[in-house]
Amino acid sequence: MLPADLVIIACIAYVALLFAVAFLGDRRARRAPGGWLSSPLVYTLSISIYCTSWTFFGAVGSAVRNGLEFATIYIGPTIVFVGWWVFLRKLVAVGRTYHTTSVADLISARFGKSSALGALVTIIAVVATTPYIALQLKALTASFQVLTYPAGAVAAASLSLKPDFSIAFWIAAGLCAFSIIFGVRNISVNERHHGVIAAIAVEAVVKLVALLAVGLWVVLGHEGGPTAMFQNAPANLTNPADTFGSRWVSLVILAGAAVICLPRQFQVTVVENTSERQLRTASWLFPLYLFLICLFVIPIALAGLQRLPEGSNPDLFVLTLPFSADQGTIGLLAFLGGFSSATSMVIVSSIALSTMISNHLVMPLALSLRLVPDASARLMRNFILTARRASIVFIVFLGFLYYRLSATSDALAAIGLISFCGVAQFLPSLVGGLYWHRATQTGALAGLAAGFAIWAYSLFLPSFEGAFLLPASAIADGPFGLGWLKPHALFGLDRFDPLVHALFWSMTANLTLFLGVSILTDPTPLARYQSRLFIDIFRRQTESELSVMRRTAKIRDLRGIANRILGPGEAVSLFVTQNAHDHAMTASDELIATVEQKLAANVGAATARALVSSVVSSETISVEELKRLADETEQIRAYSEELEQKSREIEATADELARANRQLREIDERKDEFLSQVSHEVRTPMTSIRSFSDILLQNPEMEATQKQRYLGVIQEESLRLTRLLDGILDLNQQGAAGTRAAATTFDPELALDHALASCEALARAAGVGISRTKPVRRAVVDGDRDRLAQVFINLISNAIKYNSARKPSVTIATRVRKGRYEAIISDNGPGVPEAERETIFAKFARGAAAGQTGAGLGLAISRQIVTGFGGTLTVSQSAEGGAAFTISLPLAQPARHASGTG
Repeated sequence: MLPADLVIIACIAYVALLFAVAFLGDRRARRAPGGWLSSPLVYTLSISIYCTSWTFFGAVGSAVRNGLEFATIYIGPTIVFVGWWVFLRKLVAVGRTYHTTSVADLISARFGKSSALGALVTIIAVVATTPYIALQLKALTASFQVLTYPAGAVAAASLSLKPDFSIAFWIAAGLCAFSIIFGVRNISVNERHHGVIAAIAVEAVVKLVALLAVGLWVVLGHEGGPTAMFQNAPANLTNPADTFGSRWVSLVILAGAAVICLPRQFQVTVVENTSERQLRTASWLFPLYLFLICLFVIPIALAGLQRLPEGSNPDLFVLTLPFSADQGTIGLLAFLGGFSSATSMVIVSSIALSTMISNHLVMPLALSLRLVPDASARLMRNFILTARRASIVFIVFLGFLYYRLSATSDALAAIGLISFCGVAQFLPSLVGGLYWHRATQTGALAGLAAGFAIWAYSLFLPSFEGAFLLPASAIADGPFGLGWLKPHALFGLDRFDPLVHALFWSMTANLTLFLGVSILTDPTPLARYQSRLFIDIFRRQTESELSVMRRTAKIRDLRGIANRILGPGEAVSLFVTQNAHDHAMTASDELIATVEQKLAANVGAATARALVSSVVSSETISVEELKRLADETEQIRAYSEELEQKSREIEATADELARANRQLREIDERKDEFLSQVSHEVRTPMTSIRSFSDILLQNPEMEATQKQRYLGVIQEESLRLTRLLDGILDLNQQGAAGTRAAATTFDPELALDHALASCEALARAAGVGISRTKPVRRAVVDGDRDRLAQVFINLISNAIKYNSARKPSVTIATRVRKGRYEAIISDNGPGVPEAERETIFAKFARGAAAGQTGAGLGLAISRQIVTGFGGTLTVSQSAEGGAAFTISLPLAQPARHASGTG
């Protein structure tokens, strides 16, 4: 262990260093804008805020629990920055050109500067980020407890230490203080936070160096080198075939979406960007950073499994491994690396979210309720700053509250993925808004609301495990006992794990409503114009609203708003630049657009528009712009009609291809069915022949009577095999229509006698006792005796092979009831679950008890044979708790009046 005082002093010293870096960075930026603070290297390091404590600590834990699944968190962003750079370039260009302040500001501005849309995006962002902030507090608290545990870090990691919420509280308070001091000093949120970004860049270097130091120490200090380390690696790391499934793909998609949609990532990638050169460098340097940060995840995971006591928390291997070898310096460096990872995330997230809350929730509400102070510019600016500072406290302590309510969760990765899935709901509106002219505000609202509601119900609320809003009974059985409403199995879909399930339903609802409602509704003229500006950003960067909007307002009214928000100094400079001296005059369209643009850099596009609209007496779109929009609409309509005509032609061709394809599939299915039945029907008599041949070879001194009996069975099975082959040849000649053999009248008890004789050796070898009730007399049925014997052999051999009881037994009972012959083959084995009692008769289906043995054709062919005789084959639970297969065949006409039952 390390003394708590030493750890606290180290943290304070480290925070003091960050304060110094932030202070010097801000002072340098004020004196000489640009320079190294705006370099592509610092910009890229700030984007690495993506690597939080989840990455620093939780990636190792994820590797131990789920193998290579941890790599998805790095693959997703790499794909975005390398393969989707065109989208990032457009997104950053839009943000830089139109002074976007947040992801909520960009989405609301794109869809007609909608205040409702900005508010909804803000609420989603706050709720979705809360688990992520809780994750950082959890990691910091746990690492501090482990580091200062009296019995040592290794002992602490192997115990389930009760979370110390007092530590988490003071950590949260410190993070609030740092965020407020350096992130909310003025209301111009579009102004770059050079000091904070410089501190984040330093933290990015610290956490990378710390993780590389631990990794190099683990690899170089391992006896036998990396080769020996990997020799005893668990199967999920050396043979990860089962890792690559629906969850793997879902995590890659979520990670790619998160690096764009997380408020903190949007802040550092879009809002803090000053040039395209920065993004070009980040497109290769950020993936390289991700590669280095995950380079030693697997070696650290293997070293932890091999060196630390069983039961140690894998999320803390990075921290506890150095202390297990008395490497206190490396251990303290690892702690500071994790400290950097967590604090940088909370600081930038709280700054970004406070801006969103202030601009899209507090200000619109205050304006509508007339709570905004208008006595002086100082009061107005203080009101906005107070709102943002209070928002930071609210956000951080909301994360603290989530941590308290969900403290029982063990894995860091699980908490982070909840946030990833929540912010992924922004992706359809972002991508559609930048590429689809037809996207509307109503469609975006509907899609976001539906996706958020489903995510909250199916993933966010269940994460509290019944401690908040959704009781544990509703999570397990659905509200009011409605199973189809279970959060993790909506509408009966229970084949996915909870994360994939929530992603599937939320994104399906989001995309469906976004596309469908957008097609059914028309965008407003302003939204149509905004879409043209955003979508054609690289062709229209020099175009301003003055050529489009026609608004009327007095200069004195605009000056009053500018004074309150921008301050007297900046307002005077703005109006002097625009030559607006006479306060009684009507403001020009250019002046109104410029004032709104300046306000948007402080309070967001939606609030700026609301403020300007409050003093605008009229607002229209110019006739020239309406004509241009109409021309564009007509061009789109004509092109759409042309596409529809081509689409109809393609559909007709596709229908013809589909019909031909269906015919080919039917032929292929008949071929597969024929081959399956051939192999199975030939194997059944061959099994009996081989079994009795083995017995004869192993017992040369066998009594003549017994030997004669076994030879008789072999001969009879050989004859039956010959008849089967003859039947198969006939079947081949007749084609798929000739699947039934010619029916004869026979005694089914004889077929059962033959089956029992054939299975005798198998039962003896397996130690299974077979009992049979009194045979039925004078019962005859129509069909093929060999085929029925094959069905009996299959059912009896299954009852023998899959019976795992201590004293396995099989009971065979026959009777005649209601004009039908019934044979019931039951056992005392594990039985067939009710959910599988119909599916086991499907081709290639194997019950849970059968495992992976057999081809899964026996029961399918048996039912087909019995059905061909006009009968039924069903399964139920036997009296002993096992399986009971019932064959029911109609009696042949001459025997329908047979009396008695057996």
